[in-house]
Amino acid sequence: MKSTGNKVRALGLCSGGLDSMLAGLILRKQGIEVEWITFETPFFSADKARRASRSTGIPLNVQNITQPYMEMLKNPPCGYGQHMNPCMDCHTLMFKMAGKWMAENGFDFLFSGEVLGQRPMSQTKPSLRYVEKNSGYDGYILRPLSAKNLPETIPERQGLVERQKLLDISGRSRKPQMNLAAEFGIDEYPAPAGG
Repeated sequence: MKSTGNKVRALGLCSGGLDSMLAGLILRKQGIEVEWITFETPFFSADKARRASRSTGIPLNVQNITQPYMEMLKNPPCGYGQHMNPCMDCHTLMFKMAGKWMAENGFDFLFSGEVLGQRPMSQTKPSLRYVEKNSGYDGYILRPLSAKNLPETIPERQGLVERQKLLDISGRSRKPQMNLAAEFGIDEYPAPAGG
């Protein structure tokens, strides 16, 4: 999964929200070449991700995943629970597809703006671990905003990313992200979604 040149390349999943933007900018600040991938279905569009790309200058790849998404909804590996909640399986599907794009296009690792503990169902340690393990890219998913609260990834061990320059944000407070946004000069970003 190593890129061919000397430049370290990272592919991020982008929702278009502030956390995605910050994750990309934190890695770019380390001199890493950053691109994003985002997905569209009839249930959600890539409009926010397109705005984030224009705002930050981070290139964006958009893929329509309606067919595999519908298949996942019909038979989610995590099951339905009391109500339909495909978050973990949806994230797994997206990381699988992003990982395929990563391998085909010479990126070194994947990243996302997920923050440990921010969402009670999908951003707990067991949930993040489930997604990583079932994506097929175990060890290659970096979460820059919470990295110091999570196990070291392969790109960190390989020296592609400086762990000490990553963050240890956790919980539901948005203050650390808002402070970072000010540091990066980001003054327009969407309000966080409900998941």
